Amino acid sequence: MTTPTYNPARTGLLFVDPYNDFLSEGGKLWPRVKEVAEQVRLIDNLKAVLETVRARNIQVFIVPHHRWEPGDYQRWKHPNHTQISSGRIQFCAKGSWGGEWRPDFAPQEGDVIVKEHWAQSGFANTDLDQQLKQHDVEKVVLIGLIANTCIESTGRFAMELGYHVTLVTDATAAFSPEMMHAAHKLNGPTYAHAILTTAELIAALQTEPSAVD
Repeated sequence: MTTPTYNPARTGLLFVDPYNDFLSEGGKLWPRVKEVAEQVRLIDNLKAVLETVRARNIQVFIVPHHRWEPGDYQRWKHPNHTQISSGRIQFCAKGSWGGEWRPDFAPQEGDVIVKEHWAQSGFANTDLDQQLKQHDVEKVVLIGLIANTCIESTGRFAMELGYHVTLVTDATAAFSPEMMHAAHKLNGPTYAHAILTTAELIAALQTEPSAVD
């Protein structure tokens, strides 16, 4: 893969699931991703990507998971294991601290908050595709959690819809190094157009695009 250039007017950052339950000490999922997150310096890298993106006037799209409410999934025909588990622990419950944005990553004025996704893809049953098209976005950059579920599913769906997809290997995390390997080394190349580190992405974002980008 070659490193692409990014026209700020045609690029969108998809920040998936920046909730306390995912990214903060005391969050319900944080203990499961903490080891990998600390190995890749996830929080520092998320901050660096956001800072660069905002400086370049690239549109930020917050792509949030459904926040649990009482009664969720109880009468569903086919809830998956993750949905059942999230109901059991009231994961990212609406109105709870865990269901609030991590303060460093809270949406800012001008950010687009996409409708909440119920499973793994940020596109399924949401307005993400419509929002990207209305903002004239052609290239999407994915950061956030989790590498082998929501990031992968959203990125694969984006490719199917015709978007150029960039994964950022150290601006996401998973439950284990094996899952990170699967997400970036095995599955990523089957749909992503670029797989970069945070440093590589920032360098590319700071490169002036040509007229055709």
